Amino acid sequence: MAQRPETMPGTNAVALLVRQHEEIRRLCQRVEASTGRRREEAFEDLRRLLAVHETAEEEVVHPVVRRIADRGDRLVDRLLEEEKRGKIMLRDLERMGTHDPSFPPMFARFRAAILEHAEHEEQQEFPVLSRRGHAELRGLAAAIKAAEAVAPTHPHPGVESAKSNMIFGVFVSVADRTRDLVRTLTRGGRR
Repeated sequence: MAQRPETMPGTNAVALLVRQHEEIRRLCQRVEASTGRRREEAFEDLRRLLAVHETAEEEVVHPVVRRIADRGDRLVDRLLEEEKRGKIMLRDLERMGTHDPSFPPMFARFRAAILEHAEHEEQQEFPVLSRRGHAELRGLAAAIKAAEAVAPTHPHPGVESAKSNMIFGVFVSVADRTRDLVRTLTRGGRR
């Protein structure tokens, strides 16, 4: 099982987000290189990481960037549109299941889209955050981890804004985490 994002080490928001992007890249490779149950487990780890990571960015990072960046609204709106498309693809892959013959080609398209999105954030959003003071970056890292600890664990397209996450996120998160627990228990406690 991959490390939970909310427990990843890091006290600097940008370093933490970059570390999570690296883990996303690693899990994508694991999904593509695996078959059977190993692919399913790798995909579950990736799905969970992406769901909580994107929620934290939507609740914590994007509002800050919207406020401090030149043309921040435009930048964040573009990133949110990419995130919504990624959530739709991730939801469709989850519904399809890793054993479906259509999974590998659809996953390849998904992988390309999310890695491109990560590059956009790293090139356009993270430099804006990097200019903040050490204390602010430490506070943002703590806020990111807190948001991830209670975030939904499955994709929910249409819930990309901080406001939507605050209104619906708690209910969706409880439902997701309950579903995950039931799934784990029906497998005899594996995972």
